[in-house]
Amino acid sequence: VKKSTNVYGYAPVQYFSAIQANYKNILFEQKQNVGLITLNRPKALNALCVDLFVELNELLSKIEQDSSIGSIVLTGSEKAFAAGADIKEMVDRTYPQTYTERWLASWDYITTIKKPVIAAVNGFALGGGCELAMMCDIILAGEKAKFGQPEIKLGTIPGAGGTQRLTQAIGKSKAMELVLTGDMLDANTAKQYGLVSNVYAPDQLVDEAVKMGQKIAGFSQPIVAMAKECVNKSYEMGLTQGLAYEKKLFWSTFATKDQKEGMKAFVEKREPKFLNE
Repeated sequence: VKKSTNVYGYAPVQYFSAIQANYKNILFEQKQNVGLITLNRPKALNALCVDLFVELNELLSKIEQDSSIGSIVLTGSEKAFAAGADIKEMVDRTYPQTYTERWLASWDYITTIKKPVIAAVNGFALGGGCELAMMCDIILAGEKAKFGQPEIKLGTIPGAGGTQRLTQAIGKSKAMELVLTGDMLDANTAKQYGLVSNVYAPDQLVDEAVKMGQKIAGFSQPIVAMAKECVNKSYEMGLTQGLAYEKKLFWSTFATKDQKEGMKAFVEKREPKFLNE
């Protein structure tokens, strides 16, 4: 049981979590209403392996069902968020194997989570590491972070969204340059290009990500999920379809108790007390 005041400062809030997390490749800690997940393969610079994603997806599923957690922060070490996929698992694979097993398909599970996911990136986020960060909803970076898609140097191409999400994030020309050269972006350049929202000192990054997560988790969770869904749909729909989709979800908020509470609180000049209903 964790107790704290919420983002508005009224009445102590208790957070009850039933999550039991005993994993080999990841660590979990609940920071009030935020679930903090740390990739934990230090000897391999957090290289992304099959077992890590089995554990990560299982934990994400548990967090999704836990009402005491309103947002998620995903991070690694100060040296590496994730330096890429585990090449040792891939080097001897064949085309029939990768095709029939839908290799890397399970990596996308994080994109189906309704709760917002913040990537806190220190050190290297290369190849699959960069792709995993881009699957998150917000990317915050430490000053020494490095982003890149170096697969071209290994005789292959990005396979978990690098050619697609990177292009949407920074535009065709810059994405093409990074994919075809394998060069890296530093944190400030990544922010300038729009890949990263904010840059912090490495030792402050996770705290700042958790602080942002706590602010988001203090709002109505159903409404936050709707807002996230609408923003994500903007990448999948044309403008006309996207505007229509947004309008329908906007209208649907008027069926929630939290919309009534939020607007009533505004009129009454007080802070809202959201019920997640």
